[in-house]
Amino acid sequence: MFAPGIVSDSAVMFRRVLRRSVRGRDTLLVSLLLPILLMLLFVYVFGGAIDVGMRYIDYVVPGVILLCTGFGSSITATGVATDIRTGAVERFHTLPIHRQALLTGHVVEGVVRNLAVIGVLIAVAVVLGFRPHAGLGAWLAAAGIITLFVLAVTWIAVAMGLLARMPEAAGGFTYAIMFIPYISSAFVHTETMPAWLRGFAENQPATPVLTAIRGLLTGTGQQAAGVAVLWCVSLAVAGYAVSAVLFGRRYR
Repeated sequence: MFAPGIVSDSAVMFRRVLRRSVRGRDTLLVSLLLPILLMLLFVYVFGGAIDVGMRYIDYVVPGVILLCTGFGSSITATGVATDIRTGAVERFHTLPIHRQALLTGHVVEGVVRNLAVIGVLIAVAVVLGFRPHAGLGAWLAAAGIITLFVLAVTWIAVAMGLLARMPEAAGGFTYAIMFIPYISSAFVHTETMPAWLRGFAENQPATPVLTAIRGLLTGTGQQAAGVAVLWCVSLAVAGYAVSAVLFGRRYR
């Protein structure tokens, strides 16, 4: 159960973080341009040399979506660390607002921002030739998995922001999130990897999430959808729990 007033307090914090993100237009632009540039790189430079059994752009778009989420998470982690570094959290604690509203505001803003950027990314992919064969139900299922993944990554980014001593370090911590999709089925089949690496690639969260999204969008089925949802929910709960513990210890 939510405590009375937490929704309105979280909405206030969300608007505050959103205004700060909008003012940081350079950061927003980079978080959008980098995934698009990577998509262009893989499609037009490496795509002709990589055989994945289907049009490469249709294969690679889900991987770029996950990379986009990783880039966006660095903004959230840096924002949380900045609030701590500048003393904003202490000032908010003197006001009659719920403690968890600040973190919730960061999470909601991160999810909304990431989904908006992913929407732009998919539109660009369609212009480049991405042709999903999904019906309305499959699109909604894919959107649900993407949203769950974004939520999970955003909570993990909040925890990293709370762990970091400096905003720059918080952004650096999220490199691990950005790196994970590279060691998955994002850009090549895991069967092409050495055996010692394939085991990790096939049993980490990015691969089932990618398999589920790719299957739904290309009309090849709902493979790994249940596993993907389980991974996303588990990571979101873990990120929330760690964030709550760290925030509680820092601001008793």
